[in-house]
Amino acid sequence: MGSLFRSEEMTLCQLFLQSEASYACVSELGELGLVQFRDLNPDVNAFQRKFVNEVRRCDEMERKLRFLQKEIEKDEIPVLDTGENPDAPQPREMIDMEATFEKLENELREVNNNAEALKKNFLELTELKHILRKTQVFFDEREGGVDEVMSKNLLPPEIGAGGQLGFVAGVIARERLPAFERMLWRACRGNVFLRTAEIETPLEDPSTGDEVHKCVFIIFFQGEQLKSRVKKICEGFRATLYPCPETPAERREMALGVMTRIEDLNTVLGQTTDHRHRVLVAAAKNIRNWFTKVRKIKAIYHTLNLFNLDVTQKCLIAEAWIPVADMETIHLALRRGTERSGSSVPPILNRMDTKEEPPTYNRTNKFTGAFQNLVDAYGVAAYREVNPAPYTIITFPFLFAVMFGDCGHGLIMALFGAWMVIKEKPLQAQKSKNEIWTMFFGGRYIILLMGLFSIYTGLIYNDVFSKSFNIFGSSFKVNYGDEMILTHKQLQLNPTTRDYYGTPYPFGIDPVWQVSSNKISYLNSYKMKSSIIFGVCQMLFGVILSTWNHRFFNKPLNIWAEFIPQVIFLTFLFGYLVILVFVKWIAYDASTAGCAPRVEFQSKFYGGTGHPFVPFSFDAILDQSYTED
Repeated sequence: MGSLFRSEEMTLCQLFLQSEASYACVSELGELGLVQFRDLNPDVNAFQRKFVNEVRRCDEMERKLRFLQKEIEKDEIPVLDTGENPDAPQPREMIDMEATFEKLENELREVNNNAEALKKNFLELTELKHILRKTQVFFDEREGGVDEVMSKNLLPPEIGAGGQLGFVAGVIARERLPAFERMLWRACRGNVFLRTAEIETPLEDPSTGDEVHKCVFIIFFQGEQLKSRVKKICEGFRATLYPCPETPAERREMALGVMTRIEDLNTVLGQTTDHRHRVLVAAAKNIRNWFTKVRKIKAIYHTLNLFNLDVTQKCLIAEAWIPVADMETIHLALRRGTERSGSSVPPILNRMDTKEEPPTYNRTNKFTGAFQNLVDAYGVAAYREVNPAPYTIITFPFLFAVMFGDCGHGLIMALFGAWMVIKEKPLQAQKSKNEIWTMFFGGRYIILLMGLFSIYTGLIYNDVFSKSFNIFGSSFKVNYGDEMILTHKQLQLNPTTRDYYGTPYPFGIDPVWQVSSNKISYLNSYKMKSSIIFGVCQMLFGVILSTWNHRFFNKPLNIWAEFIPQVIFLTFLFGYLVILVFVKWIAYDASTAGCAPRVEFQSKFYGGTGHPFVPFSFDAILDQSYTED
């Protein structure tokens, strides 16, 4: 199994790079994902490092791209994902990228501002249109005479008969209307006449884009003092007042002008929306690649900040952990980076002697990666220790199935895992941001194996969707008559008598237990004993694996002082417990089951003590960035 059985052999190397070739070389190493750099400037503040300005420029470009992405998602424009992984651009290309993003952001912000101003103007004209329509009825009533207004019992006769009434018209949010009416009545002491009408069509807020419901109102009053008071109340309730002519001819002429302006605004708004849509569609074709390029540039400069400058300021010095088996690959990557940069001085990679414990690096693929992450979640093995991940590929799904044990639900789980495995590439290309789905998809092979093992244990437990299936017929027979069956709620089938054929069920558990009253106690006892046997075997297997570590690290004393006492303790205590379980199954039958021994069991797990190998990898950086977005 090679590196899967035991972690990779690592070495600490010192790397000398020319300043002009450092960017290209680090870019090549990032594509490999096999190098873990050490920070040689731990005491230097992040804002005082050499390439902090470049990192800030990348942050600014990311901000502009996030703004573009937000606008694209707002318009529900599909983002083109070709699946390609572009290389990190050269440093001189950053200027062109910054100019492109700046142009797009400014153009989009200008279009948004213009569209918002047009929508605001369109809202005002629409409200004015509704005011001219709704208030026509109010003015018709007013033109009928003062006596008709007074007949509403809203104005005293002496006020209505005193002279000409003034009025203001406007719109107000529907939810504010009741409080607005009460305030007018109290503040003006009932000396105003208010008429309202709801606008049937909801209006669009130009700032938020939300739909709002508004009402048209017109207020009749007499005197400048009441006029001032009414306007202040309207201002306090955020009501919008509009000019409304008194004569029908002027109102008709204004309505025609408003309709003409609304039509013109609709045309301009349509052209503005089309232009904005074209800009966003063009940006959506490249935004994935832009994000990838900017994040790679940022990762490169962040890594370069970990390096040291020599006294001549022309050479960068780095230290990194590298797998010994990949030394030649690292040399080739550095050579390609040097050729890309056009430098004539090749980089220098020297191995260093150190007593520091190297990081633990277990090489994985898409199948073993999920199981390795599962093991590392409990504890990372020390450097060059035996890796338990390959054994977990079998033991974890099997022990889960021992607990789960349902053939029907296991089939559903296996089908779900198989679907994710078959549709792996298209599902992976979606780059979903849902954390739960990402967790499920990352463990698709674990789900598949757990489902397959659950089908097997479900057959053993004779359990399908909490029901049993009777294939071979029960080994128990009923010797009771019809009268006995009808008069007794429960009847006992005694295996010591002729109620039992004497031959066990061929495969799994007899289906007669599904209808028995002591089903739970019987199955729990059976599953508990099976779990004890498998658990003790797994612990004993883990202890035996430790001998490979003692022999590999040449520690014979650990075999005598650690391994042998552990085996003795485990076998003489828990092994004896397993032996008792088998003795109970073999030596005791139905007639002597009451004399069988009872046992209990408890265990505890201790995690590892190592620290993981975290290489500089563009793939890990991009996956994390897509999840955060």
